[in-house]
Amino acid sequence: MTAPLRALTPAAPIGYFVHHQGRGHAERCAAIVNALPAHRPVTIFCARDDIFPPLRAGVEIVVIPSLFEPTGAEAAQDFTAQPDTLHCAPLGWPGIRQAMGTMAAWFMTANPALMISDVSAEVAQLARICSVPHVKVLQHGQRTDPGHRAAYDGAAGLLVPSAACLAQDDWDDAMRAKTFFAGGLGVDTALPSRADARKRLEIQADKDVVLVLSGGGGTGFPSAPIAVGARAATDSQWLTVGKIARDWHATEPANLRHDGWVDNVADYIAAADCIVASTGNTTCQHVLAAGKPWVAVPEWRYFDEQVEKARVLQKAGVAHAVPGLPSSVQQWRAAIAAARGSHDPARQRACVTEGAADLTAAWLEDLILRLWPQGATPIPTESRPPARAEA
Repeated sequence: MTAPLRALTPAAPIGYFVHHQGRGHAERCAAIVNALPAHRPVTIFCARDDIFPPLRAGVEIVVIPSLFEPTGAEAAQDFTAQPDTLHCAPLGWPGIRQAMGTMAAWFMTANPALMISDVSAEVAQLARICSVPHVKVLQHGQRTDPGHRAAYDGAAGLLVPSAACLAQDDWDDAMRAKTFFAGGLGVDTALPSRADARKRLEIQADKDVVLVLSGGGGTGFPSAPIAVGARAATDSQWLTVGKIARDWHATEPANLRHDGWVDNVADYIAAADCIVASTGNTTCQHVLAAGKPWVAVPEWRYFDEQVEKARVLQKAGVAHAVPGLPSSVQQWRAAIAAARGSHDPARQRACVTEGAADLTAAWLEDLILRLWPQGATPIPTESRPPARAEA
């Protein structure tokens, strides 16, 4: 028997799972939810609530246990094989049960219009199992395995936080037909002038500057190969910002300066003449928007995410990709020369879409209208009182 229908009012909520590693997931979540209509409630599920930029009224964060960090309460002896349809599903983890149970309970009571997963194939599949339409954030990497494909195939839409020219060849027609590309999503790409930035950083106006930008999602670049790079170009000022893993054997020249974590990354990017950076999403958007020569160095990530991103950046002609930090003076000189020689700032800047958050929010609202024609959705069975037996 078909369940009775109730109006899906403009207040029907969106759920949003946010992976808490790195910064890009939380930043693009904030950009999207802040661009959604004010009457659209959003409930964010994340293992941390301190990584988000300011959020508008009508957005709540529900803190759930991490899906992959043990707490010591795990009890089962997990001797089973990992099924191909899942990526992170260890046995005996009460934290995973609590996280998934919290989201499933919210599905039942909130009757959401949509669930966004950024990123977890398991959360995406949970939404589908619970009869909730979902949007899956599609990241680069080797993700043709059954677990990812189930999340993609079952999604109402796919959201790629990069430009269409950076699509992978293995994203087939069925995937692209429901994909929205949003280059620059969640990243403030505004830069100060080169002169002002250099004045604040106390760098000579005519000095060549090589910036090494190390992201926050991993262990950081090692210091030894960066020191080799600085010795390869002694006429340049080398600056590093972000996480650097110190090597005991690194011999650092005088033209290398480590500034660590800074709040004014935009100054460093604006001041730079050439950038050495990994291929995490936020870093990519910053460098592309700046239109600077770029030596792209992928860091290790699951499913070769940054390796595949570096590959498409090279193919699109917006970066010079190398498999790892160069290991000799000669390799460094060749890499920097290649990045400068192939530099096309207009092509780089074309990878960043102005108003990406507003366009994404409009796409999501249109998707909701397509999913719920005439604004109707079934009442959850659990919300109806059970029938009483006659005495």
